[in-house]
Amino acid sequence: MKRQLIAAVGVAAMVVGLAACGSDAKKEGGDSGSSTAASSGKKDYNGKTLKVWLMTGSAPKGWTDSVKAEFESTYPGSKLDFQEQVWDGIGQKITAALSEGSVDVVEVGNTQTAGYAASGGLLDITKDKAYLGGSDWAANQNEAAVLDGKQYAAPWWVSNRVVAYNKDLWAAAGLKDAPKTLEEFYGNLEKLKGTAGVDDAIYMPGQEWYVYFGLLTSEGGKIAKKEGDKWVGGLSSPEAKKAFETYQKLQSYSKAPKDKDEATPQQKDVFAKGNVGAMIGLGWELPKEEELSASKIGFFPLPGKTADKASGVFLGGSNLAIAQNSKNTDMAKDFLKVALNDKNEGLVAAAGNIPNKESLSGQVAGDFAKAAVPASKQGAITPNTPNWASVEDKPNPIKEFLTAALQGGDYAATAKKYDDEIAKRLNQKQ
Repeated sequence: MKRQLIAAVGVAAMVVGLAACGSDAKKEGGDSGSSTAASSGKKDYNGKTLKVWLMTGSAPKGWTDSVKAEFESTYPGSKLDFQEQVWDGIGQKITAALSEGSVDVVEVGNTQTAGYAASGGLLDITKDKAYLGGSDWAANQNEAAVLDGKQYAAPWWVSNRVVAYNKDLWAAAGLKDAPKTLEEFYGNLEKLKGTAGVDDAIYMPGQEWYVYFGLLTSEGGKIAKKEGDKWVGGLSSPEAKKAFETYQKLQSYSKAPKDKDEATPQQKDVFAKGNVGAMIGLGWELPKEEELSASKIGFFPLPGKTADKASGVFLGGSNLAIAQNSKNTDMAKDFLKVALNDKNEGLVAAAGNIPNKESLSGQVAGDFAKAAVPASKQGAITPNTPNWASVEDKPNPIKEFLTAALQGGDYAATAKKYDDEIAKRLNQKQ
């Protein structure tokens, strides 16, 4: 199932104008003035309808039915109205709905959440976290739901990249077991290079910046961080240089161009030809069954330097948030409590997503998702700032940095150049 797990381009621009939705906005007709749904004591939602926007393909099969049945039986007379939205153009649509108060709960991409929160569009649910069952939400997932120490959303699910490999080609190369370390993986790729029928040991274009991001996370580094009240780029750090050395080593086994990303062309189309040993990608990037049978594709997490820990990854996924201008905020909080309970998060896991609690990871189903779980524990998100979307605007400085460094540019000078650009974009006033 295709997942749009990348940061929405231009979110910072799209949320401009939501200041009117700030926390001081008057909520006429709201459920109550209480700080939490748990303390309000008001559970009579008879005759009320809660409008919930979910994105196409996000809710697992059976999840909406389960949540609707449980919620409406718990609160007799209440109604849930699930409305499916498409990703294209969703930023402007959510911005308008939040401003108008015409939606109660919205699914937002985890890298989008900070933008909507900073603009005043999302309700502060900090005091409700325990009531919502968030005491044991995975910390690295919940980071995307918090801005300036306040909780503005609840983590719902994430996914991440793994190594997908062609079983027939690996067998032809005499490879049986998945590698446990990066060194073992390098050895596998070396064998694939000399195997008949293998055109490319691994398809890895030079601008696979999400893979680099994960390797940087493995080294304990960050793509950017805040020093005082200013953001600074992290490409010049020792951790970033170590991550680049690993990235460069992996990319050296690929014939893919150094100045292209995984979508130019779509790497699933390249992998579908059947002459590529491996690729690193998301579940929706896999070829269709008629192009390359699923039975011929295996999965494993990108190994780490030691066998006890996989390499880090970028966590892409979705949060659920309550509109600041909703007139049904307590009802929305009770909805989140039901939607995110262990039973319904278990359905998320069973559908092949990584749930918001590590304790539920054993319920994850599907070969791809099971391979993704170990690396998710070392996962991270991009810097949690409304300005992050500007970094991904074309030309993306991280992509340009990788191309320049892979093509032999002086590392220190190249890193500084693009660190300056990252800082410039992150520090711009909205």
